[in-house]
Formats: sequence, structure tokens, C-alpha cells
Amino acid sequence: MKNQGDMKEKATDIQAAAQTTNAAAEEHKEKRHVVIYGYTKEELANVMKHFEDQLPEYVKINIDTNNRVTRITLTGINSGVEMLRFKMNKYQQQLNAIFSEEVVAFEDKTVAEVLGELLQERELTVSCAESCTGGNIAHRIVQVAGSSAYFLGSVVSYSNDVKAEVLGVERSDISSYGAVSRQVAEAMARGAARLMRSDCAIATTGIAGPDGGTRYKPVGTVWLAVKYGHTVVSECVRFEGGRNEVIESATNHGMVMLINLLRNTYVMQEDLNDE
Repeated sequence: MKNQGDMKEKATDIQAAAQTTNAAAEEHKEKRHVVIYGYTKEELANVMKHFEDQLPEYVKINIDTNNRVTRITLTGINSGVEMLRFKMNKYQQQLNAIFSEEVVAFEDKTVAEVLGELLQERELTVSCAESCTGGNIAHRIVQVAGSSAYFLGSVVSYSNDVKAEVLGVERSDISSYGAVSRQVAEAMARGAARLMRSDCAIATTGIAGPDGGTRYKPVGTVWLAVKYGHTVVSECVRFEGGRNEVIESATNHGMVMLINLLRNTYVMQEDLNDE
């Protein structure tokens, strides 16, 4: 038979556990997400330092950067529900102000999911013409459930013959400017849209490495073009990292270009002489 001291100790433990449970129940959790594109981990560390320093102890931040896509997650835990929501909204708005031109989403979504939602909302279709990305854009798009509603297909035009004979790229352009050029990328985008009768198109042509680079077009150089309606825009980007990183970064970049074009927030790249 237990003595009276043991019984009192057990009662005290039960009471303490109940108080802890009640306290936990009173705490409220709020999460806010911001997905941005275009920064390396090093660049982001400098930009985010002041913002992180101002956060109270009850708000934790997680920053995950991968191939230029950064997912920022704010998690707040506090007993004051209304105050917490107000503060969390405020911090999310501050991030929007800091990254006004780089925000992809305010929810925990992939770039492909955001692109898919935009295409579905506008009842548009998309196709791809991929050289250096080797079908990776198509792969990422079809990973999203329901993508058959807007994705029509992709041509992996790795060789110049496929670029010319399937997509209709002029051989004279390939000879004059090279396969990795604005002229070829834009012709690939037009060719994919024409071939598949899609409203939009994404095209990539570049040097993923580790070999194949030149002085003027080093490894990591990629020309990307996107088409929406009658508008075609193109960019030359020199991505850092190994072969897979170049492919993944180019994949993200092409989709973000089309997202911005659909949102009417696309900013034309300054002319870059890659010759």
C-alpha cells in the first residue's frame, strides 16, 4: 500500500502535467510563407540579416535556398491569437517589400505549381523546347497533379538537326550565331508553340558542362526564351555550379520567366553581348 507522501507526489505531478497541457493549449501557432527567386545563399544572407535581427523570440525563421529558389517560412507561437496574426502578417508584408520583384508565391508551393495555377486560371496551354535541360522542365511541370489540363508536350531538341527539322530553327541562324544564342532560343520557343499549338512555350539552349564551354560562352551559359501569345522574350544567364545545378537552375529560371510574363511583371533583360 502506497504511503501518503507518494500519493501527494503523484497528485502534484498530475497537476503540473495538466497545467503544462493547458498552457500548451492556450498557445497558438501561425505560419507564413514567401517563395522568392533569383538569390544565392550568400546574397540572401546579407539581405536578410536586418530582417532576422528584428524578429521576436516567439517567431522562428527557416530559409531554404535551392537552385535560386528560396522558401522562407515564418513560424510564430504565442498565446495572443490576434496579436500573433497581426505580427505575422506584418513580417510577411515586410518580406514582400524587400523582395517585391522576386516574389513567386505567398504559399508553400513549387515554381511549377504556381505556373500551373496561372495557366489554369487563364485557360492557357504550354509546351517546351529543351536542349540543355533535356526535358527537365517538362518533368517538373508534369509532377503537378492536373497538369494535363494545360501541358501539351515537349521536344528535347538536343541536336541541331532536331532543332532545324522538328522545330523549324533556321540552319543559317545556327551557323551564324551558334546553337546557344538568342536567335536559336527564340526560334525554338516559336517552333514548339507552332508545332503543338500551345498558347505559351519555354525554350532552353545552353552549356550545362562540365565540358563544351568557350571563352565567350563558358560552362553554365544558357539562353532561355518564353512565348505568350505574340510576345517572345529571351535572356542569357550564366549559372554557377555543376551540371545538375545548371540544369535545375535553368529549369526554374524558364518557368519564372513565364510566370512573370503571365503576371505582366516581366522586366526585359539588358542587352548582353555573348558573342
